Amino acid sequence: MNNTFYRFAKWSLVLVYLVIVAGALVRMTGSGMGCPDWPKCFGYYIPPTNEKTLQWSPERDFKKGQVIIYKEGLLVAKKDFKTSDAIDLEAWEPYTKHDYAVFNPYHTWVEFLNRLIGAVAGLATLILAFLSLRYWKKNKSISLLSFGVVLGMGFQAWLGATVVYSVLAPVKITTHMLMALAIVAALILILQKANPRKENTLYSPNFHKAISLLLFIFLLQIVFGTQVREFVDHQLEAGLSKENWLLQPKLIFYLHRSFSLLPLGLAGYLFWMQQKQSLGFTMTKSLLGAMFVAVFSGMAMYYIDFPVGTQPIHLVIAALLFGQIFYLFLQSRKAKNNKIKKTHDDGVQD
Repeated sequence: MNNTFYRFAKWSLVLVYLVIVAGALVRMTGSGMGCPDWPKCFGYYIPPTNEKTLQWSPERDFKKGQVIIYKEGLLVAKKDFKTSDAIDLEAWEPYTKHDYAVFNPYHTWVEFLNRLIGAVAGLATLILAFLSLRYWKKNKSISLLSFGVVLGMGFQAWLGATVVYSVLAPVKITTHMLMALAIVAALILILQKANPRKENTLYSPNFHKAISLLLFIFLLQIVFGTQVREFVDHQLEAGLSKENWLLQPKLIFYLHRSFSLLPLGLAGYLFWMQQKQSLGFTMTKSLLGAMFVAVFSGMAMYYIDFPVGTQPIHLVIAALLFGQIFYLFLQSRKAKNNKIKKTHDDGVQD
């Protein structure tokens, strides 16, 4: 049962990361408003593929809640009915959450798949929470964290709705992303607590200090990065060309760019310590590689005028890096606690 829970926790984490990847794809393709309503898409559980579906036509059946585009706005069916020869506006009500009324089948299906993966991830975490009840007597923190993840996924779904209703307000997108990272952290903590295998890691004070510092600086970098992204979004919304605002970027650009050297240096130091002392923290190699990708994708965005794909790649790599750093931090903390416990037990025996 313990192994089943552990494997399911792994799959839940993979699915949450797939949601982050899907979100990055939505961002790259500009599909955030592909479904202008929530949780349905134009009032349908399965979104339309043809614009004719969203146009009024005579002798057609409509279900309550289904949406049409009419005179550059959205109308929502008040009830189930069949249309006659002329549109009856009494049977419709305006969609009041926002005034965005554009249909692009490609954007619609990209956003729909993002929501679908999110729903699957939410279901997986719900099952995980029920499986965690097995730990209630042995380790209540695992069960509490598991149900906390379910609540977090519910809150994340609500945040997704507010992002749509705000027509992609940058601050709401940022909150949505940070909540995803909080869920990742909770799942990684669950995995660390429920790991049935003994970890052969050795405690090193210098390694622990370095990974703790890296975690703090990287969280700071994420905050800086979200501020940079919000600034970019505002410039694009204002219709300003990239050449204009990249000539004299805000201070936050320089902070985010300069601070990137610190995480890279710390990742290199951790990898060097692992190679030199064989501490058992094997993830340091992939951590260093991912850090290089994050830094170079960031450089590409700044120096090569934001080429297509670099921003979502940068975002996904940052999310993966956060997970790696947090997991290494937990490993190091566990090794430290085990050493303290062993020292205490040895002292009691003496």
